[in-house]
Amino acid sequence: MAKFYIGTAGWSYTDWVPTFYPKAQTTSFDWLNFYSSYFNTVEVNATYYAYLSPKTAEGWVKKTENNDEFKFTIKLHQDFTHKKLFTSENTKAVIDNLNILCREEKFGGLLCQFPYSFGFNEASVGHIKRLKEIFNDYKLLVDVRHASWNKGEIIKYFKEADLSFCVIDQPQISKSISFNPVATNDILYVHLHGRNVKAWYSSIQNFNKEQTYAEQSARYDYLYSPSELIEIRDKIKEVKEEVKTIYIIFNNHPKGSATANAFEMIQLLKEKLKNGIPDTVLKSYPRIELVKK
Repeated sequence: MAKFYIGTAGWSYTDWVPTFYPKAQTTSFDWLNFYSSYFNTVEVNATYYAYLSPKTAEGWVKKTENNDEFKFTIKLHQDFTHKKLFTSENTKAVIDNLNILCREEKFGGLLCQFPYSFGFNEASVGHIKRLKEIFNDYKLLVDVRHASWNKGEIIKYFKEADLSFCVIDQPQISKSISFNPVATNDILYVHLHGRNVKAWYSSIQNFNKEQTYAEQSARYDYLYSPSELIEIRDKIKEVKEEVKTIYIIFNNHPKGSATANAFEMIQLLKEKLKNGIPDTVLKSYPRIELVKK
């Protein structure tokens, strides 16, 4: 039986108050500690933007002590995936944090998330091979967005190289890769970005332009319907027997929609809720009660 890890991309969003986090918070209240009381995984986005101190990773471990099965998936720094310019010091900074999580059995995988412009060609495959060599001791989750990667020989290479081919749900614009669960090793990693076509298209048009946080997040402003979640669940179940671990990560984070959809998916898969569903979520998304039935 495959083990499910269901959660969100990131946990530190002010607009999750009070749709997930309570409005009234004591001085000792900690968002990650609260989050890990309900979910068993989170995708860390901060590591894409900065090389974090090992003390930060140690803090994550301490704050999630309430959940023995909790796993972090770590997004690789953009120097490795977008700029492709990095040093041995950069590599060590990443590995130091991975080792802390591995030692505490909190590490789920290293997410190599590439931009839409990273299409399939010899140079791109070569770069993935290079990252595989550098981080060979860790599970690599490769997230490519362009439809040119949907080729039989690529799937064959990923299987031979023991790389996870991430499954992505996003608006189908131009040559975006489609949602097609495929198992290339023992981990299936599912990335759900929402289906806000209008906002996603606008985001592409405003690429490289200065934008506010709200403008940057608009393309993820989406709440999956129960029927859409059932469709996604059923497609995942088609490859369930081929893997040992399945991560389902919701990135439709504005207003806390990701947490609501994550709770719904947990129930649709008939997984156990560690501590039920917070009253904040039930109040903000009352339809969750219907999914339970």
